[in-house]
Amino acid sequence: MNLNERTIEVKRLVGIYPKRFIMATSLLFILISAVPVVDMKTTPFPMMSHSLSEVSEPAPIASSQIKNILGIVKNGDTASSLLNTYLPLQTIYDLNDRSNAVFPLTGIRKGHPYKIRLLEDTLMAFEYEINKEDRLVIQKEADTYSISKIPIEYKIREETISMEIKTSLAEAVKNFGEEPALAWKLADIFAWDIDFARDIQPGDKIKILVEKKYRNNEFYGYSDIKAAFFTNSGYEYKAFLYEDAAGGKGYYTEEGKSLKKAFLKAPLNFSRISSNFSKRRFHPILKEYRAHKGVDYAAPKNTPIKSVADGVIVSIGYNNTMGKNITIRHFNGYETSYFHMNKYARGMKKNIKVLQGDVIGFVGNTGLATGDHLCFRMSKQGKPVNPLKQTTVSAKPVSQKEMTGFMAQKKVYTKKMNSAQKLAWSGR
Repeated sequence: MNLNERTIEVKRLVGIYPKRFIMATSLLFILISAVPVVDMKTTPFPMMSHSLSEVSEPAPIASSQIKNILGIVKNGDTASSLLNTYLPLQTIYDLNDRSNAVFPLTGIRKGHPYKIRLLEDTLMAFEYEINKEDRLVIQKEADTYSISKIPIEYKIREETISMEIKTSLAEAVKNFGEEPALAWKLADIFAWDIDFARDIQPGDKIKILVEKKYRNNEFYGYSDIKAAFFTNSGYEYKAFLYEDAAGGKGYYTEEGKSLKKAFLKAPLNFSRISSNFSKRRFHPILKEYRAHKGVDYAAPKNTPIKSVADGVIVSIGYNNTMGKNITIRHFNGYETSYFHMNKYARGMKKNIKVLQGDVIGFVGNTGLATGDHLCFRMSKQGKPVNPLKQTTVSAKPVSQKEMTGFMAQKKVYTKKMNSAQKLAWSGR
């Protein structure tokens, strides 16, 4: 069909269907006019404002998806009961096997805090506070869980405390509002120079610079005592903590001499002497006079007993007279014996080495005893000697090459103690 023929056909159709033709034409116009016109010469291709890695990085997980469950281990709780909602039992067993080298999950105990962190229904982390120093952390990494023991972080605050003793160090600390642990720390510092059973006098004064540990503004105990001044019977003892280049810590006098000596003054921190070393003493049970070759310390049941020096346990056992007892061999032919114990400290056995200050047992009244006490004896070359009259030399002083550093640190500690603004005496 040529052009003239097509034109004639269109006219014929318009004549036959005039209304339909007009409607179709109008609709076509509307559709065409709705299509946007793009000028390719003036509209540039949009450029990327970020690298591909930045654009493809997933959005951070919304905090609402993370759920923390805080709790305290209750009686009967185990690792399985705490985690089996989130992990298969086989996974828990595998974690227990792997955790043994760090901290056994079977060691979870009542009263210790824990935290479970979830991402939706997936366990992301389990934290358990082993003690006041360390926490166990099990954390998800890819398709496995890492296991580690991490120190608990505390905020440390230094504080200067001054106290006056009326009856005992323990009572002074309690009256001042501090914890018993502070009294133990102080007693340990001066254990070589002061016998807290017989040397303490009313009016003795103590001033200390101590670090206190806090978490969430809650007191969690004591860290180091940096310096301590103890006035006993008019004489002032001073102790300064110093850490040497090798990382060893110790307490020293103002001149840099070590407070540590070969023997502690007493095997107990808090007690009273109920019977002295004597060649003739009336025995309260046997009702006869006989030699008393030691010193009796009366103390509450289960008061810790400490080895007065480094040594090796040469005997441990029980007999009807001395009850539960331990004998330790020390240097230069010295031996010490500890009688009438209620129980031994964990791990005590013959031929093991103990260090000065190690707890070896606890006060009791086993054997021939009228009450809870420790009978403490000392011998040299097999001959009994009075423990209260033994004098020994001090350990090594601060080395000459570190003396400048020690003196500078001592000056700082002394200034802090003397410039404390609020000093209160427990005897006020």
